[in-house]
Amino acid sequence: MKRRHFIASAGLLASTGTTAKTAAKKPLLHHVFFWLNNPNSKEDKQQLIKGLKALKGIPSIKEIHIGTLASTEKREVVDTSWDVSELMFFDDEAGQKVYQDHPIHVDFVKNYAHLWKKVLVYDSVDA
Repeated sequence: MKRRHFIASAGLLASTGTTAKTAAKKPLLHHVFFWLNNPNSKEDKQQLIKGLKALKGIPSIKEIHIGTLASTEKREVVDTSWDVSELMFFDDEAGQKVYQDHPIHVDFVKNYAHLWKKVLVYDSVDA
């Protein structure tokens, strides 16, 4: 009986330690949608995509996906009004803050903001 109790207690302690670490540092997803001033301009879209690709140089970005509309089924719940999106993964909120203040991001906004009329950002952490 004592051995079973020890094994159960050790498992509980190990899982509690992992949970405490996870709670303190949650991955953050940063999803940004852009609406272009000139949505029919292939050049403007490519210029924005080029600028977004330059953001890969920011070390706190763990992964980045740059996308355009997929040709999936049109349904009432699917928003197809945007032109370009980016999805970034960070280790935590501190990493996202580093990205926001990084000179590459500051230059991106300065050099490419003229291309878009609207931007929406959705940040989330693991539930």
